Amino acid sequence: MQTKIIKINPNFPEEALIKEAAIALQKGKLVSFPTETVYGIGANFLDKKAIDRLYAVKKRPKNKPFTVHIAGFEALKDLKIVLSEHAERVIRKFWPGPLTIVAFNKKKEKIGLRMPRNKIALELISKAGIPIVAPSANISGKKPPLSGKEVILEMDGLVDMILDAGNTEVGKESTVLDVTKDPFTILRPGAIPKEDLLMTYQILFVCTGNSCRSVMAKAMLQKYIREARFSKNVIVDSAGTGSCAAVRAAANTIQVMREEGVDVSLHRGKSVTPELLKKSDFIFVMERTHRSAILGMLPGADSRIRLLRETEDIPDPVGKSLEEYRYVRGIIKDKVENIFLELFKKEKER
Repeated sequence: MQTKIIKINPNFPEEALIKEAAIALQKGKLVSFPTETVYGIGANFLDKKAIDRLYAVKKRPKNKPFTVHIAGFEALKDLKIVLSEHAERVIRKFWPGPLTIVAFNKKKEKIGLRMPRNKIALELISKAGIPIVAPSANISGKKPPLSGKEVILEMDGLVDMILDAGNTEVGKESTVLDVTKDPFTILRPGAIPKEDLLMTYQILFVCTGNSCRSVMAKAMLQKYIREARFSKNVIVDSAGTGSCAAVRAAANTIQVMREEGVDVSLHRGKSVTPELLKKSDFIFVMERTHRSAILGMLPGADSRIRLLRETEDIPDPVGKSLEEYRYVRGIIKDKVENIFLELFKKEKER
């Protein structure tokens, strides 16, 4: 058979070329395309003939299922994927990106899933509008191809189309993580290091306007982490329950944090969103009303929300004196230090 080889711009994929490849996939053709890790061979997951042909081309045993590639989180619902809260937070941190997960669907069948961050891959999967499997574009057991040139050398005459976008970005296979049981298991090491994958915390501080209290808390914890030189991958963020997009830190916030040796003058506020909440392992709020606002947005987040001062709200200093800001900073500093010791005690002992 004759393979159609198409040169495509990796940064600005030509829409007509993406459409042509998407139609080919819809018709049951095999299309090789780049991801950020390696080149894959795409086939329609719902087309048995296409899948059988893909097994034959790769000379792959049929007891080794293919990974389904998706372009958005909504596809998980279409595929009836069942994820724990922990698993969902992990994928929202690393997707789109070089992470493959093995999860259960509602029938308790295991299925491999990946959302690549490569622009061509995402646009192609989205345009095709069908679930796409895309194992690496090589004969099983051989080295996965990292460039269009390598795909052409091995797959010319075996697949219907090759989208050649040059070299891949990462040049290493995705990390494969089994999330069907806790603790999760790495089935194949890859582009995301084990330390990043299994030792990542995302911590969110929430107040009302994201200009005072949550800004102080975030800056304090980041300072402690920086000074301790943690090996853990810790992401610290802040947001507000009010309308606070692009709001700056209050002048008194900047002043009292400068006294702590921290510059927050470049802070720009943002509002709490369901997406931000889903990614966060720990959510610390300043007031009980913030907890209520979050639960109204994401009812399942309850187990991850804590009041920063366990027994009572931390007062809002907005519009008050510098001394009031210093008082609030003192409360927050004390509580953030406790968080630091609680969450990272083992790391400090190493």
